[in-house]
Amino acid sequence: MPPSTHVSTASGQKRLLVEGSQLIFGRGPDVDLIVAAGRGLSRRAGVVTVLTAGAWIANISRTHALYVEGDGYQVRLPRMEDDGEPANGWFVRTGTAMVGSRTMLDEGQSLVVTVTLQSQEAAVARGTRRTDDAVLAGAGPAERGLAGRGLADEVERTDAADLVNGSGQTEDAELAGAGTLLPFYLDPMTKLFLVALIWCRPWLIDPSATRPLPRTPEIARGALEVTGAYHELERFDSDPEYRDLLAARVAEHIKVLRRKIADRGLAAANVRLSDEVAVRILIEHGIITSGDLGRLDDPTWRSRQEDLWWTQG
Repeated sequence: MPPSTHVSTASGQKRLLVEGSQLIFGRGPDVDLIVAAGRGLSRRAGVVTVLTAGAWIANISRTHALYVEGDGYQVRLPRMEDDGEPANGWFVRTGTAMVGSRTMLDEGQSLVVTVTLQSQEAAVARGTRRTDDAVLAGAGPAERGLAGRGLADEVERTDAADLVNGSGQTEDAELAGAGTLLPFYLDPMTKLFLVALIWCRPWLIDPSATRPLPRTPEIARGALEVTGAYHELERFDSDPEYRDLLAARVAEHIKVLRRKIADRGLAAANVRLSDEVAVRILIEHGIITSGDLGRLDDPTWRSRQEDLWWTQG
């Protein structure tokens, strides 16, 4: 059965997350869950992504470290690199993890992420002792549902933690070969995210996947519309050279998305990454979700995208 994932704050806020969803937290305001904390926590501090086998916690701040703590461990998640992708993430299959700045953890004000399987809930109700499993993993390929190598063969221990580097190899010699590689994360405040969202939009709206996917010129036009660049639309429609220029910019972003999918092993080596295959992977792995469609109506997010596309070049 799919896990039940709850995220709660010290002030009593609580969110139930479903499989495939993401929750961005921080001091705000541009987050899904605002956490009352000092400057030790970034405005956009971290993201919780719910996958088939549990929850992935990652640091998305470029300025502050993020800490994850449980029974017998405390892990420091490093700042996010400039390419807009977390370097490492903490994967919780079952159990509870406390998340926040060092001060938040010391003062008992941390965010609490709890992952529980229905079968475990029943066991706990009967008084059965539960072993919590967690994995510290570098950004890398994911086996579908994280049911690949490493999940069933880990050394048995309470709050089992595997430190995995970017190549997917465990840094703990005792657990060599037990690494689990995770899918990548797209920061919503990047041009790459907007391209991916417009690319996936038809199938997010229509899960039957019968609608045709947009090609690069259509994605470029969609970016003009989303960012409110209506003054450029007429030029886009009438000037082939300008249209080709914007389409080429979008094509570069599509190449990056395909490369990330391939590097993370989200598609079999012998599978051609057609538009349809790539979009299906982005959606099935929760990298782009139906909840992201709401950003298209968010004036703050659209304004930020406008700055990225037309002010910063």
